Amino acid sequence: MSLKEYQQKRRFGKTPEPKGALRPKPRALGPKQRFVVHEHHARALHWDFRLEIDGILKSWAVPKGVPTKIGEKRLAVQVEDHPVAYAKFHGVIPKGEYGAGKVEIWDKGSYQLIEKTPKSLKFILKGKELKGPYVLYNFKGKNWLIFKVR
Repeated sequence: MSLKEYQQKRRFGKTPEPKGALRPKPRALGPKQRFVVHEHHARALHWDFRLEIDGILKSWAVPKGVPTKIGEKRLAVQVEDHPVAYAKFHGVIPKGEYGAGKVEIWDKGSYQLIEKTPKSLKFILKGKELKGPYVLYNFKGKNWLIFKVR
């Protein structure tokens, strides 16, 4: 995995976001992989859902927020990978910079990966707000659905 796209979109002398290594070292998958949900007050309010996989944060923009009830489905648009240091990031991205606006941590915790295929991820979230089994399902290009299951 590379963070080249992430780094190309940002001017690190202007933004407080972490840079991250271009070629991060993957950690072994285990029961303590991290997840984070950022509430992002950019041009349009949305939530950024991030799962630590292979040494980076796989990331999806979720316009209406990550569902909390079984059966709710939400669009999740895959965006560029982020460095794992972004899991702790909160602050204000300055006006004129990519993603300008306030970024707050809405939820964080660990997750357990149950199944990973090219079209889906099944996992159990262990956060303050988000708990239990979830699925991310790819239905077209960068468009995924995220939903809570039984």
